[in-house]
Amino acid sequence: MRFSIPKKNMIIIAFVIAAGFAWIIFSRFQDQEKTDAQNQGMKSVPVEVFPIQQGPIELRRTFSGTLEPNDEFVISPKINGRVERLNVDLGDSVQQGQVLAELDNDEYVQAVALAEADLLVAKANLVEAQNALEIATRELSRADKLRSRGVASDSQFDAAKADQLSKQSRQEVSQAQLTRAEALLETAKIRLGYTKIAAGWTGGASFRVVADRFVNEGETVAANAPLFSIVALDPIVGIIFVSEKDYASLRLGQQATLVTDAFPDICFNGQIERISPVFGKDTRQAKIELKIDNPLHQLKPGMFIRVTVVLDRIEDAIIVPEQSLTTRDDKTGVFVVNNDTSTVSWREVTPGIRGNGNVSVTGQGLSGRVITLGQQLLNNGSEVTISNAQEKSDSVIKETPIK
Repeated sequence: MRFSIPKKNMIIIAFVIAAGFAWIIFSRFQDQEKTDAQNQGMKSVPVEVFPIQQGPIELRRTFSGTLEPNDEFVISPKINGRVERLNVDLGDSVQQGQVLAELDNDEYVQAVALAEADLLVAKANLVEAQNALEIATRELSRADKLRSRGVASDSQFDAAKADQLSKQSRQEVSQAQLTRAEALLETAKIRLGYTKIAAGWTGGASFRVVADRFVNEGETVAANAPLFSIVALDPIVGIIFVSEKDYASLRLGQQATLVTDAFPDICFNGQIERISPVFGKDTRQAKIELKIDNPLHQLKPGMFIRVTVVLDRIEDAIIVPEQSLTTRDDKTGVFVVNNDTSTVSWREVTPGIRGNGNVSVTGQGLSGRVITLGQQLLNNGSEVTISNAQEKSDSVIKETPIK
């Protein structure tokens, strides 16, 4: 008697057999991995090392900013007029007191001539009044003598006295008119001088530069209309903005270096001149102004700059590569190669200044060499095999700018 197995059951049996074979293979693979791991644990771990350094290290920050002129003002005329001549142009150097532009002065020359004529009239009137007063004074003296002899009456004396007082008053008026005429002449001369527009400023360098020109010869300008923009370029001002994190490390007089795209191979020196006492509500940053020496006028207002400031410095620090830091039980430390050069010891450290792939650390037992590669497989006391062919060394390590 023959038994037939349903096709559905045959599929199930085949699946069970395949699953069994898969489990056997997986178990053997797991056993092999455990064996390899045990064998690996018994072997020393290949690592790379780096010598622990001791020396100065600096904490630097690089900030982006722009240049502004140390001083900037606009040259404008004080009177209306037609521009007759421009003596300077864009980019020219100007000296303090130099005449930069001239306006048509015909009207003001005539005003001076008229004031001079009025002054001459006032002087003549004063001379006439003085002569009249001198005569009236003599007449008063004669009347006084005649009255004392009984020849002249009191009324005659009074008439002479009144005339003398009138002539005295006339002299005083003439003197005042002369003073007024002199003042009007001086005013006319001043207004004539306004037709020559000069550069005037107080303090700073005696030479400055024309940054912009706003008019052409022949144009008619109104009073206070801008003609030129004059700037001072030495020293020049650098403007940067810093966050609260770096603000506390800045101080007046702190030295800084800067570079520009225009002169990438030149490092310019400056110092912090002003520190804003407030932070912007939108940016949460404070404005910092730097004074930058610019004797050759290479730096120009509006240039983009990158300013590097040393925020902190340790003269005698213990320095290790930053990649040597590792974490064990939520603590930061390094693995130090023991004297036998075949085992390592875990040393807890406190990181400090970072930069250029290095970090200053403080802790106990930090001397010799630290593990820089392979420390993830290590524990305290693990055996190691140093694999880097030539150890690197630096005499002094400094932090490079952080961009």
